[in-house]
Amino acid sequence: MAMNPMEMMKLGERLRIFTSQHPKFPAFLKDVGDNGIREGTIIDVKVTTPEGREFYSNIKVTAEDLETVEILKNLKQS
Repeated sequence: MAMNPMEMMKLGERLRIFTSQHPKFPAFLKDVGDNGIREGTIIDVKVTTPEGREFYSNIKVTAEDLETVEILKNLKQS
């Protein structure tokens, strides 16, 4: 699954903008990725819209999930 170089450049720019707008979030993800994720970990996600509507979900991390995370980490380093 090759990615178009122009799309990769757009994605890189969007990630830079996201990081500048939410500077604590990438550090949070790095800390969790480096120290908190292992098989059996529960990840809870809650989203609240401006109108107050809430969406909630969670997952229990599997060995396959960890493999996917490693692939994504390697993509970032390429």
